[in-house]
Amino acid sequence: MKNMRIVADKRTNRLLLLYGALLGAVAFLCIFGLSPLDVTNDAFCRGGYIEKDIQQHYAGWLFYRQSSLSFPLCVTQSINAPQGLSIAYTDSIPLFAAFFRVLSPLLPSTFQYFGWFTLLCFMAQGAAGARLLGLFMNDLLAPLLGDLLFVFSPILWERALRHTSLAAQFFVVTALYYYFLGRRSGRYCFWGVFVLNILTITIHPYFVPMTYAVTFALLLEYAVAHRQYLRPLLWLLADLALTVAVGWVFGLFYGTATGGSDALYGYFAMNLNSLWNPAGVNGVDWSFCLPTQNQVSGNYDAFAYLGFGVLAGAAVCLAVVLFRAPQKLPALFRRHWALCLVCVILTAFAISHVITANGVTLVTLPLPSSLIKLFSIFRSGGRLFWPVYYLIFLAVCVGLERLPKRRSVVIAALTVLAVLQLVDLAPGLVQRRVAFARAQEQAAFPTSMTSNFWQQAADRYTTIASMDGLQTDALHLALYAADLSMATNDPFAARYDATTLDEQRATYRNELAAGTLRSDTLYLFSEEGAFLQAVEPVKDSGAWCGRIDGADGSWYVIAPGMADCTLDAACIPYDENYPLRLAEYTDALWNKGVLDSTKQTVCFADSPFTRRKLENAQAIIANGQTYQILKVDDSDPGWLMVTLDIQDATILWGQELETIPCKN
Repeated sequence: MKNMRIVADKRTNRLLLLYGALLGAVAFLCIFGLSPLDVTNDAFCRGGYIEKDIQQHYAGWLFYRQSSLSFPLCVTQSINAPQGLSIAYTDSIPLFAAFFRVLSPLLPSTFQYFGWFTLLCFMAQGAAGARLLGLFMNDLLAPLLGDLLFVFSPILWERALRHTSLAAQFFVVTALYYYFLGRRSGRYCFWGVFVLNILTITIHPYFVPMTYAVTFALLLEYAVAHRQYLRPLLWLLADLALTVAVGWVFGLFYGTATGGSDALYGYFAMNLNSLWNPAGVNGVDWSFCLPTQNQVSGNYDAFAYLGFGVLAGAAVCLAVVLFRAPQKLPALFRRHWALCLVCVILTAFAISHVITANGVTLVTLPLPSSLIKLFSIFRSGGRLFWPVYYLIFLAVCVGLERLPKRRSVVIAALTVLAVLQLVDLAPGLVQRRVAFARAQEQAAFPTSMTSNFWQQAADRYTTIASMDGLQTDALHLALYAADLSMATNDPFAARYDATTLDEQRATYRNELAAGTLRSDTLYLFSEEGAFLQAVEPVKDSGAWCGRIDGADGSWYVIAPGMADCTLDAACIPYDENYPLRLAEYTDALWNKGVLDSTKQTVCFADSPFTRRKLENAQAIIANGQTYQILKVDDSDPGWLMVTLDIQDATILWGQELETIPCKN
């Protein structure tokens, strides 16, 4: 009889894995269809789904595919050139990139793996969710009904094909499965969780602390319960060592990736309303039942809406437990004390020291700068709440399963829960489907680089030199460079070597100041002031110099060898007729180049060109209106501040200005 039960359990487990995976596949296909599974269809990668991040992921793969095979893996010299960078920092899924790079000679010229990766994530999410619920439910139907919550998890859909690698949330669900399996069987070591922890770093580093936190809880509870500390410790250290080693093999520790977003730990923190706030990124509303609520700064990245079904189920379960058997909650916490401790730590880290509620920052707790710097390794700290998030899903499903005694009531309760959840999430899912279709329609490349300059510059250069900041439309620019097998130092990756980049830019600037151009290099500036300071010594050296306007902004360009090219109206050449514009300078006193206190003083970046225009001018003309110059002040190095006879100079924002010379 015991053997028959074991066989039945194994069969049930296999069926749960199979049906759960099928459930995930069906969910994926219902929203995204078959088109992302066509590896030669890169339209959604180029068009930008929801936002532009997938363009970054795809550009990283394109750059790496063109690079020679080397060790460590996943490093390309064409990004952060010439030092190179791991495409882990373009979120290009290192494990898949390395595998397909080896197969590259056999692949079609256009090849993307992001659709298949996402489908596999959904299938693995469904399989892991069903298997986890199967630990607490005896049949097939109940776990699969509960698995609908995991497959249609709002945080999964919020990331899928947007932050593509972060769709691998099955890592978290599987780690929870091994935790409860270990507690039930009295074990701490499983080859599955050992390998799982190692694989996380080959997909996305943010999963490493999540799965290790759950693993640590299991090891700690086992060690204390059995008073065996050495073997669990050695097991953990071995797993950590191999994870670091594999991370090194896949290039995550290549170079010095110190630069990136200016946001520090606390900016992308979790708002206290996150669990019931359905506000997704770029205006996506994830709830049919609940209104969106306000957020602060980067709270959007800590999106953790549970769904109305889960919220209602949690309220019912908690109310019944408190009414019937309130002593069960303390007993549950004592039984899983280490997991509860881990959940508290992860939640505190996600909320951070910048505590926000709705649209208000309640308090900013003092933290040493050294800790803020350390925690900023995982600056999007709100994501670390995900293990707690999926524990809430599990608790609601198991709570509903155990409240009534009749099986028919259990199935009915789980069915109502699933229906409520899906109905509530319907607006967000529909918006996701529409957004995916729109991304493919917008894939005509480059979407904002429409000037004929870019066609004429193609195949002329081997390097794009980003001279300052992050370039306008940086991700389309990265795709442009990758398509033409050009290297770029444009810091479009999540992390890069900021010190070396600054040194390289200084070298370029010194060369330009000496009148030296590299014929194989296209120089791009994001700030007009930097361009105007650099262009004067090389303006007559056969390069086309000027501004190129695009849908997302302007590029300022020094293009060696293109002085005689015939360019379209989007290209404004640098000459004596080149227009003046206010500097886009903003701080506590200045607003886009206008002094706030008087609104009569404006600023320009100092350069030989602006001095020629302003020092002997009596007035500025904008839109046919003339404004007398009252004073020109160059006492602040790098700037020319001009006081005008004008009521409100903010009308000059973004305007092309002319000057009237003084009469002799």
